[in-house]
Amino acid sequence: MRLERRHSPSVNLQAQPHLDPQMHKNAVVDCGWGRLMFAQTFEDPGQLVASLCDEKPNRRDIVLYTPDPHVAVSLAPQEVFLDPSHTFRLWLDRYRPAHLRARGFTIRLMNSREDAEAVHNLYIRRHMVPPKTEFLVDHRASRLMTYLLAEDAETGQILGIVMGVDHKSAFGDPELGTSLWALAVDPQASVPGIGQALVRHLAEHYQARGRAYMDLSVMHDNTQAIRLYEKLGFERVPVFALKHKNPYNEPLFTGSDVGEQLNPYARIIIREAQRRGIYIEVLDPEGGYFELSFGGRSIVCRESLSELTSAVAMSRCDDKATTHRVLRQAGLRVPDQIKIGNDQQALEFLEKHRAVVVKPARGEQGAGISVDVRDADALRTAIDEARKLCDVVILEQYVDGDDLRIIVIGTAVVAAAVRKPAQIIGNQKDSVKTLIEKQSRRRAAATDGESTIPLDQETDRCVREAGYSLDSILEENQRLVVRKAANLHTGGTIHDVTDKLHPTLRQAAIDAAQAIDIPVTGLDFIVPAVDQPQYAIIEANERPGLANHEPQPTAERFIDLLFPQTAVRTDE
Repeated sequence: MRLERRHSPSVNLQAQPHLDPQMHKNAVVDCGWGRLMFAQTFEDPGQLVASLCDEKPNRRDIVLYTPDPHVAVSLAPQEVFLDPSHTFRLWLDRYRPAHLRARGFTIRLMNSREDAEAVHNLYIRRHMVPPKTEFLVDHRASRLMTYLLAEDAETGQILGIVMGVDHKSAFGDPELGTSLWALAVDPQASVPGIGQALVRHLAEHYQARGRAYMDLSVMHDNTQAIRLYEKLGFERVPVFALKHKNPYNEPLFTGSDVGEQLNPYARIIIREAQRRGIYIEVLDPEGGYFELSFGGRSIVCRESLSELTSAVAMSRCDDKATTHRVLRQAGLRVPDQIKIGNDQQALEFLEKHRAVVVKPARGEQGAGISVDVRDADALRTAIDEARKLCDVVILEQYVDGDDLRIIVIGTAVVAAAVRKPAQIIGNQKDSVKTLIEKQSRRRAAATDGESTIPLDQETDRCVREAGYSLDSILEENQRLVVRKAANLHTGGTIHDVTDKLHPTLRQAAIDAAQAIDIPVTGLDFIVPAVDQPQYAIIEANERPGLANHEPQPTAERFIDLLFPQTAVRTDE
């Protein structure tokens, strides 16, 4: 619903006095995620504000270079606000390219539909408004907008994206300015320096075009980004931006984020609830509990665990032996498993299967789990580690294959992703331990501290079994897997495969959720390939991390389940 304005934005205040005749009037650039409006090209501030108030749903319009932002805000104070970001400028005549280039990835122009799809999905994973794939395809060769990608040198995966706008092409800018927008880096990237490399390459691209400067906007409290930009030579300039008051921008103009105390798994749900007008009350930030209310209905949640999940269903997931038994009785495929009674029984189980998984009967986030244990000494050590978390320890037949997580909400598969264990990439300089520490810091920064690589007995074992020690120096670009359990909380990464999922795996996940009688669950499969029917189910999680599965609409389907009257279906 449109809020009533205090003043009509059609009121014609004093025109801007020095509009350059070379400039196009009322210049607006559609960037896919929203419109970029150049305020210096508008003679009438009221017309500028009226244009911003016509923002379309699910877009983020920005007015840049507002000469009198206080006047503009006064025209529609219920609808527009002054963006709490700083503008930084890099003077391209002073810029000097870096002597050393980042390793492990290359920077290139976006040039295909496959690139566009990867960029679209990356923006979603970074909680940014994504341009439609078709928009990106149509503008990949544009002179107005430049899209640069960071591509993994070994896998070809898109690790980062940045977009630049050429102001000369946009409105005939006599100052020959440019601007940088929508910089995003894959939070799971295992190589450093991606964001800096993208910024540098865009600057050099515009420098080669003979442009004078490159501007960018950064949140005032993003100290890490500001340090990077200042290191590259950017200077803060007194340039102001306006934005429209919409649910996406709400934390910027209210001064608080209702879910800022919660972890990413809760915040993704809260953001979706806010978008639908659902009332949120944080009950216990430390425990992750919050209450959602709409239309007389209130539901308490802890991340993706809600009151709709019964105590019986939760207990079936909590005890891994019970999960195994319930799924086996339902006719689903599970690996051989025993509870350890004594050391002799454990050794006999290892001898039978040659490789086993050791895990506490209760626990989460991969704690206490040792994977692919193959000798008696390692088995005893792994059992001791598991017993630190739970008195009951399980031995399970080790099944080789991809670690697949399938999310079931209601009676449908919403997302599927392959999880890969933590790995490092050598640089012929740092030790394995140093590389692990650096990668762990990057994973922690990208996940708000949710993912780190422990330097513990299990990591040491995996490194030693690969033929190295923590003091070893790896060759340039040599990759080393340092954990065998593909758990995100221990530094693992996750890769969406929803569209590739074999129908047998999809149905097995639905059948498993129904056997447990749980409305929301994450089923852990081991599969030879996601597009083949063979599988073994090893666990069920009653509180799966929905944020891990973007760009799939996990949060949307979760809120649909809780408040079906708010569900909105589109064909987009």
